[in-house]
Parts: sequence; C-alpha cells; structure tokens
Amino acid sequence: MEFEWQHHGDAVSMKHFLTTHGISMRLIKAVKHGDGQFIVNQQVQTGVITVQAGDVAGIRLPDEAADPSVTISEQPITVIYEDANWLVVNKPAGLTSVPGPSNRTDTLVNRVKGYLVAHQAPNQKPHLITRLDRDTSGLVLVAKHRVAQSMTTWAPMAATIKKTYLAWVTGQLTPASGTIDAPIGQVDAQPRRVVTDSGQKAVTKYWVQTTYPTATQVKLQLVTGRTHQIRVHLTHLGHPLLGDALYGGPMALIKRQALHAATLQLTDPFTGHDFSWQAPLPADLTQLVNQLK
Repeated sequence: MEFEWQHHGDAVSMKHFLTTHGISMRLIKAVKHGDGQFIVNQQVQTGVITVQAGDVAGIRLPDEAADPSVTISEQPITVIYEDANWLVVNKPAGLTSVPGPSNRTDTLVNRVKGYLVAHQAPNQKPHLITRLDRDTSGLVLVAKHRVAQSMTTWAPMAATIKKTYLAWVTGQLTPASGTIDAPIGQVDAQPRRVVTDSGQKAVTKYWVQTTYPTATQVKLQLVTGRTHQIRVHLTHLGHPLLGDALYGGPMALIKRQALHAATLQLTDPFTGHDFSWQAPLPADLTQLVNQLK
C-alpha cells in the first residue's frame, strides 16, 4: 500500500507532514521501526526527513495479513457499501461485534475476515471503527487497512462521522427534543451501567419521531460514545427501551432492545466525497412498529 500527497507551503518535517494528512503517531512510529517506508518523490528516505514545497511524500506499507488468532467465519454479511478503504455493513441483532470470552468464532469481525479472505483482499485484517451491542442492529463502519483506521482518529475526519439511531421506548417521551447530559459509570463489575456523578461525561441528543399510546419512537445522536449510552440515558429519563431486559424494558412486544443504528455519514479523507448510508428496519422492528400502531 502506498499513500502520498503533494506538499504546498514552507518546508516541514516528515512527521508534521504526515500528521496533517491524518497519519497517526502510532503508525509513524511503526514505519520508523521498519514496518514500512517513508517516501519522497518516489524515493525511500530515512533519518531526518524534510518535505519541501512541491514534494510528493507519504508512506509505503506492507499489506496486512490475516490475524491467525481470529477464526474465519463463513457466515454471510450484508454489505451496504465497499471501496478500497471502507466497508459498511448492516449488522443483524444477535451478532456480537468482536470476539470475546463467550464467542470467538462467529462475531462480526470473524465474518468480515471471512469475507475479505474469500474475496482475496490485499489487506485481510478488519478494523471496526464503530461497534454495536450484540442485540442492536444496523450500520457498522469497517476500515479495510491501517491507514483508513488512522484517518478515523484524525480530527477533520472524526468530526464528519455522524451516526443516528432509532429507538422505541416505554411511555410518551417529553419534551419532543432535547440533550441528555449525564455522566455514565459502572458499579463494581456489573454489565449494567448507571448515571453517576463519578462517571464519564456522556451526551446524547434526541428527537421524538412518533408517539404511540404506550411507547415513543425516537431518533438519537451520540455526542460521546460510552458503553450502553443510549440505553442508560433513556432509562435515566424513565423511558427504557422496549425489549431491554438488562435495563428493565418490557419484553412483551420484542425480545431484544429496540435499538437500530439507522444512518451513517462521513467525509472520505481519501477522496473528499461526502457519503451517507441508511439501513432499513429489520423484520422484528417493522413488526414492532405495526404492533404499536
């Protein structure tokens, strides 16, 4: 893999040049330690490197081989979008995002690895940029190589990544829109999170979409990204998600938390193009809406 850009302006160090194009210090250090090469005008450079005005500079990296510790799953994935850098997948409810003690063989990471290997992708180590709880459905952004992963932590791109969720909660949520600013923390080693003064800052924006006799459909956007943030914040307001057993949501109409990652937007740092994707409601949420009507 090779990524390069033309420099405009005064002479700068290679480190400064690369960081202004979204290459992380971690990746720069990896190249310094032999995992790749620095290039200027198609020539490999070492030592102290200065990039002059008009130079075309960047990095050259070996392809990422598949991680042998990650099992290949041949179960299918639903691909919403794919190019050389990104993969956008519609994750079904019931599928864990990453391998863990309870499941190391058939998570989203295992399935994406299987997909990349089957398609003989040059880089076969998926990097999940966004993650969803096991029982949350919807869009997940995957970086197909280390440079794309690095770009998602770069402030100009990170600011463009916007996700919205749809949730169905108990009761009639008021006011019709608002911002929930309440810190979230963990009690002992319990999986359930709570709003607590000693927790991490957590901010969620919401907009009521539809009000039913016993429930509300609401759109949400995360400003921060804490574990279970939407579920905790809505429970804190007294409106837990339907089907969310962990947070006291009623189970009569749906057997998993009624939460769906519905849209994803970003500005691609490689092309400058603005992208927007939408995931249709899965069958169980469509059925839920029909029941609520």
